[in-house]
This record gives sequence, C-alpha cells and structure tokens, in this order.
Amino acid sequence: MRTAALVVVSLAFIMDLLDSTIVNIAIPSIRSNLSATYSAIQWVVAGYGLAFALMLVTGGRMGDVYGYKKVFMIGVGGFTIASFLSGIAPNPDLLIVARLLQGSMAALMVPQVMSLMQIMYKPEERGSINGLFGALGGLAASLGPVVGGLLIKADLFNLDWRPIFLINIPIGIFALLAAVRYLPSGKSSHPLKLDITGTFLIMIAMLLLVYPLIQGRELGWPAWSYATMAASLPVFGIFALWQRHKARTDGSPLVLPALFGKLSFNIGLAVNLVFEAAMLGFFLTFGLFLQIGLGFSPIRAALTGLPTAIGIGLTMATLGQTVIPRLGRRALLLGCAVMAVGLTITTWMFHHYGLALHSWQLIPGLLIVGIGMGHIFASLYAAVLNGVDPSHAGAASGTLNAVQQVGGAIGIAVIGVIFFGQLSSAAPASFNTATPRLSSQLSAAGIPDADQAGIIGGVKTCFIDRSREKDSSVTPPSCQQAQNNPAFAADPTLGRTITQAATTAALKANAANFDNAFRWGIVYEISLLVLTFCLTFFLPRRFRADAFAEV
Repeated sequence: MRTAALVVVSLAFIMDLLDSTIVNIAIPSIRSNLSATYSAIQWVVAGYGLAFALMLVTGGRMGDVYGYKKVFMIGVGGFTIASFLSGIAPNPDLLIVARLLQGSMAALMVPQVMSLMQIMYKPEERGSINGLFGALGGLAASLGPVVGGLLIKADLFNLDWRPIFLINIPIGIFALLAAVRYLPSGKSSHPLKLDITGTFLIMIAMLLLVYPLIQGRELGWPAWSYATMAASLPVFGIFALWQRHKARTDGSPLVLPALFGKLSFNIGLAVNLVFEAAMLGFFLTFGLFLQIGLGFSPIRAALTGLPTAIGIGLTMATLGQTVIPRLGRRALLLGCAVMAVGLTITTWMFHHYGLALHSWQLIPGLLIVGIGMGHIFASLYAAVLNGVDPSHAGAASGTLNAVQQVGGAIGIAVIGVIFFGQLSSAAPASFNTATPRLSSQLSAAGIPDADQAGIIGGVKTCFIDRSREKDSSVTPPSCQQAQNNPAFAADPTLGRTITQAATTAALKANAANFDNAFRWGIVYEISLLVLTFCLTFFLPRRFRADAFAEV
C-alpha cells in the first residue's frame, strides 16, 4: 500500500520537474510552429515558474486546511488538463495561458508530496525517502531535455513539439486513479488560515515587475513599462505590511515575517534568487544558440548539454553528503568560481569554432559548469535554513522554493532583454563578418564589382530585417524583393549561385549574431555569479549539520 502511494506521488513529482525543464529544448520548434515572438517564448518558459512560485505557499496551506489527498488530486487533475491544453494550443497566447494554469496546478500538487510522506513514513524512515526524491529530481532535471529532444525527433503522429505536453495525460490519469485508492487522507491538526489577500498582492507586484521586462523590448520600451516596474515597489511594500498585520492578528501570513529577522536567512534568499536567475538565463540562451544559431537538431542540442547534468550529478553524489557540508560557505564560493571558469571556456569554444563546432568540443566547459553548479546546489538550502529555527524550517523551505522560482522568472525576463536586444542591434555588425566570403563567392561566379555592392546590400538588408522581425513566419519585404530579382529569371543558373552564396553568408552571419548575443548573456550571468560570490561572504563560515538534513 505504501509503495503504491509512493509511486503515485513520485509520478506527480516527476511530471512537475519534467515540465519545468523539457520546454527549453522545444523552444525553436514552438517558435516556428506557432509563429511565436521571442517575448511569447519567454512567457512560455517563465510563466510556468512564476505561477508555481506565486501559488506555492498557498498550495501548501490549502493541503493543511482541506486535506493533502484532496488538494493533491485537484492539482494532478488540473495539471493534466493544463497539459492537454498546452499540447493542443493553436497559438502562443493560449499556450501561455495553459502554461500559467499548469504552473498553478503544480503549486497545488507538489507541496502535498512531502506532506503525504510525513503521514506515511516514520521520522527514521524519511531520510531514505528524501534521498529518493533528491535522486528523482536530479534524474528528471537531467533527462528532461533529452526526453523532449527524443519526442520532437520522433514527431509522433506529426505533432512536432506537442507530445512533450501530451505525454503527461496518461501519466496524470493513472496518478489520479491510483491516488483515489492508495493515498491516505489527512490534514494538519492546527492549520493556518489561507492568506488570499497576500496571494493577490504578491501576484500583482510580480506581474507589475515581470510583464514590462518581458514585453518592453518588443514594444519599444514605452513610458508605461518603466512606470509599471516602478509601481511594483510600493505594492511589494504593501505586501510586506500586510504580512506583518496577518502575523499579529491571526498568525497566518503567507510569508512568516519573523524569518526575515535573521541576516543569514535574508542573504541566503538573495543568494538563491541571484543564482537561479543566472542558471536559468544560461540554459535558455544555450539552447537557443545551439538550435537557432548553429542549426543543431533538438536531440543533438539535448545531448550536447548533457555534460552539465553529469557534472551536477557526480558532484552531488560524491561530495554532497561528505565534503561539501564541511566546506560551509566555501562550497558556494568554490562553486561560483568553478562555474564562471566553465562558462568562459564554453563561450570561447562557441566563438572559436562557430558553425564548425562539434558537440564533443563543449564537453570540458560544460562539465566544469556542472561541477560548479553541483557545489552550489548542494549548499543552497543549507545556506538559508542554517539561520532558521528548526520549528520554522517548513515555512522557510516554502519561502525558499518560491524565491527560487521567482528568481528564475526574473532571470529569464532580464536575459531576454540582453540576448534578444543584441540579436536586433548587432545584426549589421554580425553580417559584416560574412561579407568578405560572400564577395569572394560572387567574384568567383563572374559578377562584376559594380553589381556586387547591390547584391551584398540587398542580402544584408534582408538579414537585418529578418533578425529584427518579431514574427518568425513573416518574410520581410526586403527579402521578398531579393528573392524576386528579375536577373534571376533571366539567368537561373546565376540566380541559384547567388542564392546559395547569400544563404551561406546568412548562416554565417546568424551564427556570429547569436555568438555575440550569447557572449553578452554570459557577461551578465558571470556578473550574477560575482554578486552571488560577494553575498556569500555575509553568510556564516560553517552551516549547521541539521540544515543539510532538512534539505
């Protein structure tokens, strides 16, 4: 009976983790299939984590009030429906809505997993169960992109990227039916009240901050985008005041204000938020560079990124319970430094080899990135829980999980401003790197120098306009004009030669453009690692042993 129940909650746990990692590898396919803008793609990725973060604490509180099994089943059912809606979404807007719903339902589902484990297993048995979920989490996060790549490559029923969501439907139905039979009932004997007002306030504050960050670049940064971000600050302030009020009146705040009385807790949250922003920003741009910049297939891109997961897994498996706990804050410092070195090596490989890059050439840099991440991952929770009274560990963990998801959403929003902004602004300079070869090919085809300038200028204008086009399915007028050149009809052979040369130049310029944008993204991400490194010095030298046990 317990084993069957464990399988049920494990399936739900894996579904959540897969859906938070599997989407990155499908971004180019979604963008092409739905003619999605880059800002829409950011919402597809960040929307899930943002909704999850904003509803996470409330979801846990609902389980305490209404019963863990009941809320778990509502979450699984809603998650399954949202997965179906994501899989059949006919346009980016409906996909974004479905992803927001999916994240909200995950926030109802996931907190009940550990609550149910508390009912089903004795304290002395929970260590092995926590270890199991830790292993499942690492496995799901590592294999998510690979599973996504395989599903896209298989192109089941000609559905392209859609099976990455639809695969949740049979799993969700099975989990739902099995939950009815095998999960125990139970709820908190002294549940806290729901903080509906607090949930509403934090949602408004986060939307005021994140929405203009994602949409602002695409809309040309209108004045309202800056005003909206500024307006988020007083709303955050109102939320903080409300939490203090709730703590005084009924002891049921969404976030426990007493936690913030400890400097180490505040610094630990800041470290988590900044690192999550850096990490998710890297994974987003890495996948885009491989597939759109270099033309890798989804499965090749997924397998190329696997050394990072291997580095994380090996580090946490070999050092996570032995060496890293003894290092204290030095594990975070070492992890930041090692990860920065790995990012630098990876960026150099991209820049040096360009379109000639082979996946194996990225293994050293990505493995080092993973080793650095492993040191950080193994210490992040302990860094926060170290300064928390053990009786508040549950509230602190919920707050930490929410902050991590918020950090990821903000990271995706900010990296989008930098990365996609560079793709637009640096397009002319990127094309110039391909001009000498294009000119040489045109000369070899016997085209006079006087005519080359017009051809090169037309190809360059087309490339720039296409780079700045928000809808990837739209062919800019300049490209249509170049394709319909009357000279091509007069001499088809010459037309094919020019078209081939122009295509080669565009591919090289595109790779150079993504390389430039990726390098700016890495500068931003290393800056965040430097900030994480500096913040770490405000943490205690050593972390409590039981802080690692509470992870």
